[in-house]
Amino acid sequence: MASRLRERRGWSRSSPRPYGGFAAGRDQSPPARSRTIVLRPHPRLSLLIHRRSVLVALVLLVLLVVVMAASTSLGQTYISPAEVWRTVRTGSGPHDLVVNELRVPRIVLGALVGAAFGLSGALVQTVTRNPLASPDVIGVGHGAAAATVLALATGVVSSPGAMPLVSVGGGLGAAALVYVLAWRRGMQTGRFVLVGVGIGVALSAVVQLYLTDSELEAAEQVKLWLTGSLNGRGWAQAGPLGVVLLVCLPALAWASRAARPLGLDADTAAALGVRVDRVRLGLTVLGVVLAATATGAAGPIGFVALTSPQLARRLTRTPQLPLLCSALTGAVVLVAADLTARTLLLPLEIPVGALTSLVGGPYLLWLLGRRTAVR
Repeated sequence: MASRLRERRGWSRSSPRPYGGFAAGRDQSPPARSRTIVLRPHPRLSLLIHRRSVLVALVLLVLLVVVMAASTSLGQTYISPAEVWRTVRTGSGPHDLVVNELRVPRIVLGALVGAAFGLSGALVQTVTRNPLASPDVIGVGHGAAAATVLALATGVVSSPGAMPLVSVGGGLGAAALVYVLAWRRGMQTGRFVLVGVGIGVALSAVVQLYLTDSELEAAEQVKLWLTGSLNGRGWAQAGPLGVVLLVCLPALAWASRAARPLGLDADTAAALGVRVDRVRLGLTVLGVVLAATATGAAGPIGFVALTSPQLARRLTRTPQLPLLCSALTGAVVLVAADLTARTLLLPLEIPVGALTSLVGGPYLLWLLGRRTAVR
């Protein structure tokens, strides 16, 4: 009966359907409005919110709270959650030293460092359009390490408290050098990544030379920082990093909007009125600042910036890398990794950077194999 009606109307299943109407829309994918919410708080301001991204963000936030609570209770000394809450609320008690002085500042710092690395990785991967790119690839971590060891070798820095400032400056300087060398009538993402790898290898050689010629005590101090660890760190490092994240909030709001056209090719984005080079430069500077500040606070913790954006994208299923979910994913990953590093081989403690590298290495190999199979 349906086939006869189609023949009477002059078209069949194989013939093109008329544009518009129910028949034309029946075989199409669900409209975008079913997956997004448009908010208009002001006539001149509209916000497009992805529903699945909001749900994933809420789940990640709950998971982060659970992991932070578990990390506060677990360790060489187990403290019940009720006692932890009482100690945090009152600021006193038999476990005040362990909870308020040792664990809570460390956990908060881990969440902030993970969020900064997740945001930085998402920004750098958006600019390069390469899931294998991260701040480590473009030399930020190696620049921070090289600046730190050179400052110690020349006597510019004698106290550990000044090391974060030096490492931030080194990371920013290395990224600026990579950007200048990669510039050829515009920023080419492939050249940017390759130059970053070369600069990173050269700076890593500088660090190795210092370690071979330095005294044992200084070398051990630098080795511990190079591994990446949250041990012995607290509010002194978490405070400046939190301030940087708060200051960067307006820039991150701009980045979430400006990064969308970069998912297209450069010519298409330019045809839409996007100043591609300026947007790439702004996103790169923002990502480098976040990565350098996080590296100065906790050392070069590897693979968090590489894996967090890709995990967040697979959870949200969005065409572009979600910044908020990348930050929450990075925070969950780093806090969970630090909890595992503290409790895996009690009473010994593994540096969290070693654990993330141990887990991130196989992930990188899988990602390389997946890209090769796709090609």
